[in-house]
Amino acid sequence: MASTSARPKLKTAFKKARVIAPLCTGGPVAVTPDGTRLVTVVGEEAVLTDVREGREICRFAGDPESITSLCISPASTHLCLFTSALALRIYELPKDATPLAKHVQPVRVVARAHDAPVHVCRTDPTSTYLASGAADGVVKVWDIVRGFVTHVFKGHGGVVSALVFNYPFDPAAVGRAQKMQLVTASVDTKIRIFDLSAAAARSGAAARPEAVLEGHVSVPRGLDVSRDGKWLVSGGRDSVVLVWDIAAKPAEGARAKSSKAKGKEKDGAPTLVKTIPVLERVEAVGLLRQDEDLTGTTSGASKLQIYTGGEKGVVKVWDARKGEVLYTLGQELDNVSEDQEEQRQIVDALYVPSSATVVSVHADQNILFHSLDTRSLTRQLIGFNDEIVDAALLSPHLAAPQAGTPASPNLVDTHLALATNSSLIRVYSTKSLDARLLSGHSEIVLCLDKGAQGRALASGSKDRSARIWAPTAAARDSDAASTSVPEWGCVAVCEGHAESVGAVAMSRKAYSDTTEAGLRFMFTGSQDRTIKMWDLSAVPLAHTPGAQPAKCRSLATHKAHDKDINSLDVAPNDRLLVSGSQDRTAKVWEIEYVVYDSGTAKGEIRLLGTCKGHKRGVWAVRFGRAERVLATGSGDKTVRLWSLDDFTCLKTFEGHSNSVLRVDFLNAGMQMVSTASDGLVKLWNVRDESCAATMDNHEDKVWALAVSADERTVVSGAADSVVTFWEDCTEEQEQEKEAKRADMVLKEQDFLNYLSLHDYRNAILLALAMEQPGRLHTLFKNLPAAADPAAQSLTGHPAVDAVLRTLAGADLAKLLRYVRDWNAHAKTSAVAQRVLHAVVKLRRADEIAAAFDAGAALASLASVDSLAGPAGSADAPEEGARREARGASALRELVDALVPYTERHLARMERLVQESYVVDYLLGEMDDGLLGLDDAPDADARAPEQDADEDLEAEEEEEWAGMDVDGGAGVAVSA
Repeated sequence: MASTSARPKLKTAFKKARVIAPLCTGGPVAVTPDGTRLVTVVGEEAVLTDVREGREICRFAGDPESITSLCISPASTHLCLFTSALALRIYELPKDATPLAKHVQPVRVVARAHDAPVHVCRTDPTSTYLASGAADGVVKVWDIVRGFVTHVFKGHGGVVSALVFNYPFDPAAVGRAQKMQLVTASVDTKIRIFDLSAAAARSGAAARPEAVLEGHVSVPRGLDVSRDGKWLVSGGRDSVVLVWDIAAKPAEGARAKSSKAKGKEKDGAPTLVKTIPVLERVEAVGLLRQDEDLTGTTSGASKLQIYTGGEKGVVKVWDARKGEVLYTLGQELDNVSEDQEEQRQIVDALYVPSSATVVSVHADQNILFHSLDTRSLTRQLIGFNDEIVDAALLSPHLAAPQAGTPASPNLVDTHLALATNSSLIRVYSTKSLDARLLSGHSEIVLCLDKGAQGRALASGSKDRSARIWAPTAAARDSDAASTSVPEWGCVAVCEGHAESVGAVAMSRKAYSDTTEAGLRFMFTGSQDRTIKMWDLSAVPLAHTPGAQPAKCRSLATHKAHDKDINSLDVAPNDRLLVSGSQDRTAKVWEIEYVVYDSGTAKGEIRLLGTCKGHKRGVWAVRFGRAERVLATGSGDKTVRLWSLDDFTCLKTFEGHSNSVLRVDFLNAGMQMVSTASDGLVKLWNVRDESCAATMDNHEDKVWALAVSADERTVVSGAADSVVTFWEDCTEEQEQEKEAKRADMVLKEQDFLNYLSLHDYRNAILLALAMEQPGRLHTLFKNLPAAADPAAQSLTGHPAVDAVLRTLAGADLAKLLRYVRDWNAHAKTSAVAQRVLHAVVKLRRADEIAAAFDAGAALASLASVDSLAGPAGSADAPEEGARREARGASALRELVDALVPYTERHLARMERLVQESYVVDYLLGEMDDGLLGLDDAPDADARAPEQDADEDLEAEEEEEWAGMDVDGGAGVAVSA
């Protein structure tokens, strides 16, 4: 008997697993001394990111003003930043890398730290002091912990451009005061050295510099001092780096001469040792603190190594004595425009001694990590991606499988390619924030597609060309478990269109009929309304550095549509092609492709049918992977499913509120996923045309959509520069629901057991914990029938009275909220009034008010951040005040909801009492008429009966007047 394969289960839920969001939108950047965490500026907020995991740790609360400068203390304990509002904010950095949902509050805020914006700030090596330089030429030194100013230095000739502390480490000086200096530079091209020692502060000489160094002819942008305090390097926009000996001592013969120089030269004055022409504007300079011998004479300068970064966008390492470049970190681009050159220039460079890494910050918000050991790029973080227009999942480490051997799942979809509003293609690692930029196009890249199971990438651009990209052979054979991104290069170029290339589609078969792996063909669609077929049989799947890309040959060209072509797709068997256009149609073409023994290829496409029915342009087309169907997404807000047999519309999916931009299949064609301009990603069930799930994490048009090979991950990218990885969590949700259901069954059985044992305390507490007001109402309703008639109770049972008398605060607040809901309905109002009456009688007013404070505290536990340390404790009083306010507001709302319904119930009962008199009167009159007492011969004969009737009526009136209607409602109202 033939066995049939089980149909896959429908997916019902996706969760947000990972997000690639803007990391740096401009502004200063700081790195912790261990190089594991990074502080950047996104908008007006400072963000702390884990570099290795690529995960945002926290954000720092601040004012709605831009951040002008920031720095991290060498001990990684504090973050200090200045804003354009002239405020200084000091934060304590979280000790671990656990993500925090709440913003970190500052431990100290100085509202007006300077009178002008602060553009540079630095901390000393002991993490005790902070130096800040303002645009008005004032430099202040702050005590970080205490938050007061220790020194103020004036006299700079303009904006302060660089700062550095000089605190030499001398093991022999442990136990006695050591000299600390502050070196400053400003736009007047001068470098000043100030003494920060306590003796200088007492003498009052600290306001004047110890020395003023003149050597630059333009603004110095970088300063650094060696560990022993002997060497000072400065670099500026005059394209030179100067090496100073700030601990130099004159020779014995010159000492006497210097004493007669009338103070022009002093003993120990800094001297200029070397001038290094860099031949580019220097924006950052520093010393590499390796194992150099920096003690002794000026011969130590021969072992000094200096790094510089500037307008060419590369980091250069120099020999300080020879003035020669030892090696370069990064790659200089040839034949680049002025705009590209300005974007790639380095604005800052940071040295991380613990990992021997130089971090360069570029003007285009890219952050590069260069290893000094391997002299290569180890990590690249892209700060801002702008508008994301397309995406493709890649598998560069996937080798050619043998016949009948499946691909290894560990090597599939390890990287993600993004086309943004740029000529550069971004290739990300799916496990970290590491990325690489692929340069080759001269204008914006509009579309992407993968081929050879993700080992090749195709791109189309506004420059009217398409390019094929492949990883280098060394990178492809490298360790696939690494989170780094391999180097990619352009292996082929397709040129021939007259307008922008807006759609590309590569052959789906990764291998030819032979055992050798290779590409077959590719289609491109353009704004010139034509489709071109390209031969890729001679294109390699590995890039050779330095090799020129091959020129692809066009096999066929067809004018396919009347308007722009937006999307193309090739069937899984490489036999059909579909094209979607702004002319509101999708056309299906038959592909003919033959490779002769001589290696010559022949290709052609033939129109099979046209899918008509959309009212707006078609933005997306996609073939089904298992069945002969076609899905299209259109500007008319719908997704349509078409038959490939007669090209008729089978089903229409409506639910998006704006244009559908991308669509793809899942679960062997049983489900579809679509993205739209409304910022939503929707999951559809094909059978019943229903929306199974809606994923929302974007604020703009979702242009990019990619589905992993195992269909467990969906990647969406939008115009808000956010990429979201959605993971299938259907099984997890089902397991959680099953666990909750089993737990609920056990609790319900326990509740019934408690009722049968008359254990009302546990029964009430369990009903409150299960949040089942219906069961609780039934319990209170049946109490009078189950209680002893002789027992006196407010609720109907003395045990329940005892429970209400000792009920905890949060549970009491929850019970009163249930009473509020019961009181809103006439059928349940009797129980509500009885319970309310019992609570008011058994509990004091202050206990009820405190119960709502405790309920507010319990409700806020889910939103309270898990901050450990001073950041959390500093916010505790404010949180307590807010909690009390929420408790008082909740009690006020409860009373406001109880009073009108209670008044309505009381009015209804009073109306019933009044109507009962009418009924009583009618019954009395009917009894008199029935007995014929009106026909009595005289009044005296009727006098005894009339007296008896009047006495009965009086007794009934007294009984109605003294009756406690509906379980003591009047008492509750009066209370």
